[in-house]
Amino acid sequence: MFTAVEGARVPIRMWADPATVEDAAMRQLHNVANLPWVHGLAVMPDVHYGKGATVGSVIAMRDAVSPAAVGVDIGCGMSAVRTSLTAGDLPDDLGKLRRRIEDAVPVGFAMHRTPVNPARVPGTGGWNEFWSAFGQLHDGVQNLRDRARAQIGSLGGGNHFIEVCLEQGGPDAGRVWLMLHSGSRGIGNELAKRHIDVARKLPHNADLPDRDLAVFVAGTPEMAAYRRDLFWAQDYAARNRATMVALVQQAVIDTVPGVRFDEPISCHHNYVAEETYDGVDVLVTRKGAIRAGSGDLGIIPGSMGTGSYIVRGLGNETSFHSASHGAGRRMSRTKARKTFTAADLAAQTDGVECRKDEGVVDEIPAAYKDIDSVIKAQADLVEVVAHLKQVVCVKG
Repeated sequence: MFTAVEGARVPIRMWADPATVEDAAMRQLHNVANLPWVHGLAVMPDVHYGKGATVGSVIAMRDAVSPAAVGVDIGCGMSAVRTSLTAGDLPDDLGKLRRRIEDAVPVGFAMHRTPVNPARVPGTGGWNEFWSAFGQLHDGVQNLRDRARAQIGSLGGGNHFIEVCLEQGGPDAGRVWLMLHSGSRGIGNELAKRHIDVARKLPHNADLPDRDLAVFVAGTPEMAAYRRDLFWAQDYAARNRATMVALVQQAVIDTVPGVRFDEPISCHHNYVAEETYDGVDVLVTRKGAIRAGSGDLGIIPGSMGTGSYIVRGLGNETSFHSASHGAGRRMSRTKARKTFTAADLAAQTDGVECRKDEGVVDEIPAAYKDIDSVIKAQADLVEVVAHLKQVVCVKG
């Protein structure tokens, strides 16, 4: 259940204990709740401070949208697919499987030398129309078309990952799942930054307490341009994940012939959607949150050593049909690097085939909140479908 925090223009509905939310994040939430365009604000249990707007926030606005409340990785999200394999079907040398996945999917700053043939990505179409629309995007990204093509089907770095997981408990215990987390790569970042810069300079945003919360308003050319680029980037992110799913599936087929796959589950968690609540048409911005409408399947990951959950939405309107996007950080990347060592990382990812070097110490499980507690805190938002634990984790 949520706690209503008063003191702003609209109540802040929190599925986290307000006493545990850092002061900087609470100030951000109050700044958002005081914006004149905001219809409502819901805060997920993985809430933490973010640039511009708080991560784990769901903002419903009337006739306006804040690009910083979406974030710079437009369309970032998750995909997961259940396989026909069980734990005993996996090779004894999981390092071989990890290397095969890394060969198939570029990670970090890497990209494909030749763009992935869309024919390799089942279930997607309209690629010609999609790329034709590139010419209508912001002038500042028109030189990035070739890079954007080459990055389709690439992972990126930071908290993005590809995992091979085992289902925990229940009749399907030991069933193998594939899971990945990524977004709109460099092109989404470039579009977001350009539109945030435009919004900051608009006169109606001059007196905001935080210029990073600058908005576009309906009926303006700036809003029309942002919506065009935003929805294109969200589509790019979805196509990027679908391409990676296809590449990872092929990597598994090459390692374990005869495997079959269910239909993938996919969900954005940094995005905007047009929805209606209380009879009011609003633009809902989910920054670090998934849609959890009645029956919606979603994915809530933990960290690289703790496991994840497949969930089904309960359609709770008080959260604007939303749930958390993951465990959420409990310390910054800088603090994690200062606090922990590669040896700590190795200990906390024992039993997982993954990188265990200084380059990913900021992703150590102890830098994240407890995923089980986060799931329990939103029992009125989602029900658990499957609990997964990774045995292979690929990071950039």
